[in-house]
Amino acid sequence: MSSFRAINPANGQLITSRPEATPAQVDAALAQSDAAFREWSNLGVAARTPFLRKLGDRLKERAADDARILVEEMGKPYAQAKAEIEKCAFACHFAADHAEQWLAPQSIATEAKQSFVRHEPMGSVLAIMPWNFPYWQLFRFGASALASGNAIVLKHAPNVPQCAEAIVEIFSEAGLPPGLIVNLFAPVSAIEGLIADSRIAAITLTGSTRAGQSVAALGAKYLKPSVLELGGSDPFIVLADADLEAAATIASKARLQNNGQSCIAAKRFIVEKGAEEFIDRFRAKMAATRQDDPLLPETELGPMARADLRDELHAQVAASIAAGGQCLLGGEVPQRDGWWYPATLVANAAPGMPVWDAETFGPAAAVRVVQDAQEAVAVANASPFGLGASVWTADRQRAAAMASKLVCGAVFVNDLVRSDPRMPFGGTKTSGWGRELGIEGMRAFTATKSVWIA
Repeated sequence: MSSFRAINPANGQLITSRPEATPAQVDAALAQSDAAFREWSNLGVAARTPFLRKLGDRLKERAADDARILVEEMGKPYAQAKAEIEKCAFACHFAADHAEQWLAPQSIATEAKQSFVRHEPMGSVLAIMPWNFPYWQLFRFGASALASGNAIVLKHAPNVPQCAEAIVEIFSEAGLPPGLIVNLFAPVSAIEGLIADSRIAAITLTGSTRAGQSVAALGAKYLKPSVLELGGSDPFIVLADADLEAAATIASKARLQNNGQSCIAAKRFIVEKGAEEFIDRFRAKMAATRQDDPLLPETELGPMARADLRDELHAQVAASIAAGGQCLLGGEVPQRDGWWYPATLVANAAPGMPVWDAETFGPAAAVRVVQDAQEAVAVANASPFGLGASVWTADRQRAAAMASKLVCGAVFVNDLVRSDPRMPFGGTKTSGWGRELGIEGMRAFTATKSVWIA
């Protein structure tokens, strides 16, 4: 039985399945990708950008229909699914607008008659992608990688095969060269062979820390550079002078967006003494979130993507309550078909509890009260993860000082952490390395070449 099976998480029913790629199919796909890269990279940046604009246009045109695929395969609420695809279109348009400037040769003052630095494409990038943002994770790195002249070999998550096929179809409809993206229904056992192949120049992975460790080891073994965006347990710090109503409103969205299944979702809520009212407001906002059929436009919280993920989250919540956590909301598996889990809030969270120490990938939040801002920073940093952090305070100067002390890839003050094509995105510590988006992402899969003309 193939591991590539789409099951509707709202009811547990099989939608479709796909056979795993044979070795001959893998070889043919790599050959096609390598040929497409050579054609694409020779076009030059100015000739590539119109294709990216067409790609963005086609994404927007198909967004309303393609959003249903995301909903059916991984349970994302429809409004969020449509917004995800539209964000991909923005990333393509943004990359097209900035590629020539960001990839232009950089003149360097030396004693040479002329000296400059070039940023040249690397080749075919193996993209090992997750199911939680099936479109965005691909385009988050892909728009920039394409702009800089690379090709993409897509190994998508097993539970979103239709999303993978739709993405390839969009490339074709936008008129991009055949083979510039190829989709492989390759099992995990085939990944080492793909990385070892000389036609793969680099690797990008969005996934768990454990998956990142495995891919990093293989990248080192075969000397292939990589960008890794891994797990997170983002702190959401609420200081006593914060706008507590605004903080609670955004906190609920930050925890429950995408059914809580996001690496940059706020997961550890750190509340300064004097701001405890935030907890009651936060609970009320989470309780008011509408959990319903994800295809309904008004639904805010859908089912979790897989049964094993729902069961793991519930085990984390149950173990934390047994260890002294106080369940203020949710915490029970509903008796219904599909993989549903309610918005859940665990107070008095502390080190040693799974909801505090581990990455909780679902709609469960952990809250803890601290004495002051200094302790808040210390508690936030006392984690193996370092993806993002949110700080809430009326004092922007203090927020800026705290941002410099938080060990993570992004700090958002009075807002939720998000990825944005205009800013670099990535983590520190076990949350990964390398950057996507922004100028850093545009150059992530380029080879830097120094040119000296005497």
